Amino acid sequence: MRHRCNVPQLGRPADQRKALLRSLTTEIIRNGTVTTTKARAKAVRSEVERMVTLAKDGSLAARRQALGYIYDKQLVHLLFEQAPERYAKRQGGYTRILRTVRRRGDNAEMAIIELT
Repeated sequence: MRHRCNVPQLGRPADQRKALLRSLTTEIIRNGTVTTTKARAKAVRSEVERMVTLAKDGSLAARRQALGYIYDKQLVHLLFEQAPERYAKRQGGYTRILRTVRRRGDNAEMAIIELT
């Protein structure tokens, strides 16, 4: 039974789900915005926030954790350079989810997730 398990399943096995969240996190940090389904956007939000928080910390241990999660090594270095001054006065809330029109074909709720 899955009572009180709050991990979003996203209709995938655990390994595929983790890979999906890692790739979405990498693309959001690289491009600043990604259009995806609403459920995926809500699931990836916490991972992006976690990476920005690690970048604000800036320690070697935080950098190694980010390198283990984000696929692009150069992107991690760029994030650790820019995030401390960009988000210095903000305590969380680094992303924004905007709802858009439903997807044609399966009528799934779509959303744009972006870094603020």
